[in-house]
Amino acid sequence: MSKVLVLKSSILANFSQSNQLADYLVAQYQAANSGSDVTVRDLAADPIPVLDGELVGALRPSDAPLSPRQEEALALSNTLIEELQAHDVIVIAAPMYNFNIPTQLKNYFDLVARAGVTFKYTEKGPEGLVKGKRVIVLTSRGGIHKDTPTDLVAPYLSLFLGFLGMSDVEFVYAEGIAYGPEVATKAQIDAKAAIDAAIKELAAA
Repeated sequence: MSKVLVLKSSILANFSQSNQLADYLVAQYQAANSGSDVTVRDLAADPIPVLDGELVGALRPSDAPLSPRQEEALALSNTLIEELQAHDVIVIAAPMYNFNIPTQLKNYFDLVARAGVTFKYTEKGPEGLVKGKRVIVLTSRGGIHKDTPTDLVAPYLSLFLGFLGMSDVEFVYAEGIAYGPEVATKAQIDAKAAIDAAIKELAAA
Protein backbone atom coordinates (compact mmCIF):
# COMPACT_ATOMS: atom_id res chain seq x y z
CA MET A 1 0.00 0.00 0.00
CA SER A 2 1.32 3.44 -0.92
CA LYS A 3 2.38 5.86 1.80
CA VAL A 4 1.07 9.34 1.01
CA LEU A 5 2.62 12.65 2.04
CA VAL A 6 0.37 15.70 1.64
CA LEU A 7 1.96 19.15 1.59
CA LYS A 8 -0.46 22.04 2.09
CA SER A 9 0.75 25.59 1.50
CA SER A 10 -2.29 27.87 1.39
CA ILE A 11 -2.57 30.72 3.91
CA LEU A 12 -6.39 30.47 3.79
CA ALA A 13 -6.72 27.34 5.95
CA ASN A 14 -10.18 25.77 5.58
CA PHE A 15 -11.27 28.47 3.12
CA SER A 16 -8.56 27.38 0.69
CA GLN A 17 -9.64 25.69 -2.53
CA SER A 18 -6.38 23.73 -2.73
CA ASN A 19 -6.66 22.61 0.91
CA GLN A 20 -10.23 21.44 0.27
CA LEU A 21 -9.02 19.40 -2.68
CA ALA A 22 -6.21 17.93 -0.59
CA ASP A 23 -8.69 16.97 2.13
CA TYR A 24 -10.95 15.40 -0.49
CA LEU A 25 -8.05 13.37 -1.88
CA VAL A 26 -7.10 12.14 1.59
CA ALA A 27 -10.71 11.18 2.42
CA GLN A 28 -11.19 9.34 -0.86
CA TYR A 29 -7.84 7.59 -0.62
CA GLN A 30 -8.46 6.42 2.94
CA ALA A 31 -11.96 5.24 2.02
CA ALA A 32 -10.48 3.14 -0.78
CA ASN A 33 -7.53 1.92 1.28
CA SER A 34 -8.45 0.86 4.78
CA GLY A 35 -5.64 1.49 7.28
CA SER A 36 -3.74 3.64 4.77
CA ASP A 37 -0.69 5.61 5.85
CA VAL A 38 -1.21 9.33 5.16
CA THR A 39 0.94 12.15 6.53
CA VAL A 40 -0.28 15.75 6.23
CA ARG A 41 2.14 18.65 6.65
CA ASP A 42 0.59 22.11 6.63
CA LEU A 43 3.36 24.52 5.70
CA ALA A 44 1.23 27.55 6.51
CA ALA A 45 0.07 26.39 9.93
CA ASP A 46 3.57 25.14 10.79
CA PRO A 47 5.85 27.31 8.61
CA ILE A 48 9.37 26.50 7.50
CA PRO A 49 11.97 29.21 8.24
CA VAL A 50 13.08 31.42 5.39
CA LEU A 51 16.49 30.47 4.03
CA ASP A 52 18.98 33.25 4.73
CA GLY A 53 22.74 33.79 4.89
CA GLU A 54 23.05 32.07 8.26
CA LEU A 55 20.85 29.07 7.57
CA VAL A 56 22.33 28.29 4.16
CA GLY A 57 25.62 27.61 5.95
CA ALA A 58 23.95 24.79 7.85
CA LEU A 59 22.82 23.02 4.67
CA ARG A 60 26.22 22.88 3.00
CA PRO A 61 28.95 20.38 3.96
CA SER A 62 31.31 22.10 6.40
CA ASP A 63 33.43 21.38 9.45
CA ALA A 64 32.63 24.77 10.94
CA PRO A 65 30.66 24.75 14.21
CA LEU A 66 26.97 25.52 13.84
CA SER A 67 24.99 28.10 15.75
CA PRO A 68 21.89 26.89 17.66
CA ARG A 69 19.70 28.35 14.90
CA GLN A 70 21.73 26.52 12.25
CA GLU A 71 21.53 23.24 14.16
CA GLU A 72 17.77 23.60 14.39
CA ALA A 73 17.48 24.28 10.65
CA LEU A 74 19.70 21.32 9.78
CA ALA A 75 17.66 19.01 12.00
CA LEU A 76 14.45 20.22 10.38
CA SER A 77 15.93 19.77 6.90
CA ASN A 78 16.95 16.20 7.76
CA THR A 79 13.45 15.48 9.09
CA LEU A 80 11.76 16.87 5.98
CA ILE A 81 14.02 14.90 3.65
CA GLU A 82 13.57 11.66 5.60
CA GLU A 83 9.80 12.21 5.50
CA LEU A 84 9.89 12.88 1.75
CA GLN A 85 11.98 9.78 1.04
CA ALA A 86 9.76 7.59 3.24
CA HIS A 87 6.59 8.18 1.20
CA ASP A 88 5.64 6.77 -2.20
CA VAL A 89 3.07 9.37 -3.24
CA ILE A 90 3.62 13.09 -2.73
CA VAL A 91 0.57 15.35 -2.93
CA ILE A 92 1.38 19.05 -3.23
CA ALA A 93 -1.41 21.58 -2.75
CA ALA A 94 -0.04 24.58 -4.62
CA PRO A 95 -2.36 27.54 -5.12
CA MET A 96 -1.20 30.30 -7.45
CA TYR A 97 -0.22 33.48 -5.61
CA ASN A 98 0.77 36.36 -7.88
CA PHE A 99 1.53 33.91 -10.71
CA ASN A 100 3.74 31.59 -8.62
CA ILE A 101 3.72 29.21 -5.66
CA PRO A 102 3.21 30.42 -2.08
CA THR A 103 6.26 31.49 -0.10
CA GLN A 104 5.48 28.74 2.40
CA LEU A 105 6.01 26.06 -0.24
CA LYS A 106 9.16 27.71 -1.59
CA ASN A 107 10.63 27.73 1.92
CA TYR A 108 10.00 23.98 2.12
CA PHE A 109 11.74 23.42 -1.20
CA ASP A 110 14.74 25.45 -0.04
CA LEU A 111 15.24 23.14 2.93
CA VAL A 112 14.87 19.85 1.02
CA ALA A 113 17.07 20.80 -1.95
CA ARG A 114 20.51 19.77 -0.66
CA ALA A 115 23.53 18.87 -2.77
CA GLY A 116 24.73 15.37 -2.03
CA VAL A 117 21.49 14.51 -0.23
CA THR A 118 18.55 15.06 -2.57
CA PHE A 119 20.57 15.77 -5.72
CA LYS A 120 24.16 15.55 -6.89
CA TYR A 121 26.25 16.86 -9.75
CA THR A 122 27.87 14.34 -12.08
CA GLU A 123 29.90 14.46 -15.27
CA LYS A 124 26.61 14.16 -17.15
CA GLY A 125 24.97 16.95 -15.18
CA PRO A 126 22.71 17.03 -12.11
CA GLU A 127 21.08 13.84 -10.89
CA GLY A 128 18.07 13.77 -8.58
CA LEU A 129 18.25 11.43 -5.61
CA VAL A 130 14.55 11.43 -4.64
CA LYS A 131 13.39 8.66 -6.95
CA GLY A 132 10.44 6.33 -7.39
CA LYS A 133 7.81 8.86 -6.32
CA ARG A 134 4.39 9.59 -7.78
CA VAL A 135 3.58 13.29 -7.42
CA ILE A 136 0.11 14.81 -7.66
CA VAL A 137 -0.03 18.61 -7.70
CA LEU A 138 -3.35 20.23 -6.79
CA THR A 139 -3.20 23.79 -8.06
CA SER A 140 -6.00 26.34 -7.67
CA ARG A 141 -6.09 29.71 -9.39
CA GLY A 142 -8.39 32.72 -9.41
CA GLY A 143 -7.98 33.11 -13.17
CA ILE A 144 -7.43 30.83 -16.16
CA HIS A 145 -3.75 30.14 -16.71
CA LYS A 146 -3.25 26.50 -17.74
CA ASP A 147 -1.00 26.11 -20.80
CA THR A 148 -0.47 29.88 -21.11
CA PRO A 149 2.61 32.07 -20.48
CA THR A 150 1.03 33.28 -17.22
CA ASP A 151 1.24 29.82 -15.64
CA LEU A 152 4.59 29.86 -13.86
CA VAL A 153 3.49 27.27 -11.29
CA ALA A 154 3.36 24.11 -13.43
CA PRO A 155 6.64 24.70 -15.31
CA TYR A 156 8.49 25.62 -12.14
CA LEU A 157 7.22 22.63 -10.19
CA SER A 158 7.96 20.26 -13.07
CA LEU A 159 11.50 21.63 -13.26
CA PHE A 160 12.19 21.60 -9.54
CA LEU A 161 10.67 18.18 -8.85
CA GLY A 162 12.47 16.70 -11.84
CA PHE A 163 15.73 18.19 -10.59
CA LEU A 164 15.27 16.21 -7.37
CA GLY A 165 14.45 13.04 -9.31
CA MET A 166 10.65 13.16 -9.30
CA SER A 167 9.56 13.01 -12.93
CA ASP A 168 6.19 11.23 -12.52
CA VAL A 169 4.15 14.38 -11.90
CA GLU A 170 0.43 14.90 -12.55
CA PHE A 171 -1.28 18.29 -12.28
CA VAL A 172 -4.88 18.69 -11.17
CA TYR A 173 -6.23 22.17 -11.92
CA ALA A 174 -9.02 24.17 -10.29
CA GLU A 175 -9.12 27.40 -12.29
CA GLY A 176 -11.36 30.45 -12.54
CA ILE A 177 -12.15 30.45 -8.82
CA ALA A 178 -12.53 34.24 -8.83
CA TYR A 179 -14.97 34.20 -11.75
CA GLY A 180 -17.96 33.53 -9.52
CA PRO A 181 -19.62 30.69 -7.55
CA GLU A 182 -20.75 28.72 -10.61
CA VAL A 183 -17.28 28.66 -12.17
CA ALA A 184 -15.66 27.87 -8.82
CA THR A 185 -18.07 25.00 -8.20
CA LYS A 186 -17.44 23.53 -11.64
CA ALA A 187 -13.68 23.87 -11.10
CA GLN A 188 -13.96 21.88 -7.88
CA ILE A 189 -16.15 19.20 -9.51
CA ASP A 190 -13.72 18.79 -12.41
CA ALA A 191 -10.73 18.68 -10.07
CA LYS A 192 -12.39 16.07 -7.85
CA ALA A 193 -13.09 13.91 -10.90
CA ALA A 194 -9.40 14.09 -11.80
CA ILE A 195 -8.50 13.16 -8.21
CA ASP A 196 -10.87 10.17 -8.33
CA ALA A 197 -9.15 8.99 -11.50
CA ALA A 198 -5.73 9.39 -9.90
CA ILE A 199 -6.79 7.37 -6.85
CA LYS A 200 -8.01 4.56 -9.11
CA GLU A 201 -4.62 4.53 -10.82
CA LEU A 202 -2.89 4.31 -7.43
CA ALA A 203 -5.10 1.39 -6.43
CA ALA A 204 -4.26 -0.42 -9.67
CA ALA A 205 -0.51 0.20 -9.37
